[in-house]
Amino acid sequence: MPFPGADGDRYPHRDEVVAYLTAYADRLDADIRTAQRVSSVRRAGSACEVVLEGGGRLRARAVIAASGTFGRPHRPALPGLAEFTGQVLHAAEYRSPVPFTGRRPAVVGAGNSAVQIAAELAGTARVMLATRGPVQCAAQRILGRDLHFWTARTGLDTTPLGRLLRRPPRQPVLDDGRYRTALAAGRPDRRPLFTGADGAELIWPDGQRQEVDAVVLATAATAPTCPTSPTSAAPWTPTGAPGTASACLPRCRGWRSSVWNGSATSRRTRCAVSAGTRSGSPGAWPPVLYAVTALPRLVRRVST
Repeated sequence: MPFPGADGDRYPHRDEVVAYLTAYADRLDADIRTAQRVSSVRRAGSACEVVLEGGGRLRARAVIAASGTFGRPHRPALPGLAEFTGQVLHAAEYRSPVPFTGRRPAVVGAGNSAVQIAAELAGTARVMLATRGPVQCAAQRILGRDLHFWTARTGLDTTPLGRLLRRPPRQPVLDDGRYRTALAAGRPDRRPLFTGADGAELIWPDGQRQEVDAVVLATAATAPTCPTSPTSAAPWTPTGAPGTASACLPRCRGWRSSVWNGSATSRRTRCAVSAGTRSGSPGAWPPVLYAVTALPRLVRRVST
């Protein structure tokens, strides 16, 4: 079902996305049940039995755990954060720069959400962006077309490159030029990750201290909340470093667990959970793959 509207050069607003998803659900010939939490999935002969909280049960030949990665915001145990006396909130709780007007917030993270929030806050506050390394940006538009257009036309957004990678590449910030400009101007002020806190002051590796009013954690959400595997009493949990895909064999025929992107972030195993995050990008592509989309040969092929 195509997204409505001819304007493909901007991100849709919240209400547009809600209206689209509502219309999509209305068109499905499916039994949709909301506000029902699954407590476990168990083997029931040749099928699977979904056990609901409250005692309800459903039987199916196949079960897909597509619970998403954004329902449980992750608050990392950053050094000194427990001793910090200012406000600490996750990006999922951020709504507007208005409450931070005239204040000095610090945003933690180097992804799309972190950079976008920090750049927005810079309009009304003295904001710093704390990252473990330099912010990597990728062009939002290539040869006059949005990056999503090129990855879709060339097939890069569905190519199973993840099986060739030991670890998914770092996800760059999709940028139309405004975020590079903002960072170059020091709005936000990009700094390394702090190593401690003393009251309302954050402490950096070189000993420098800065008083901060609030810390916004634009960090990854936790892994999808998978129900109990069909042959185990313990819930499935991801392993490995944050942001990587972790595979497990399905415990009964028809059991699957999805990740948000099966290209670069997943190794296309039969069952995988991911602790990664996504913020308006087609996948965690390394910069060299962005360059591939601009090759003249591919452009000629697409144009014809």
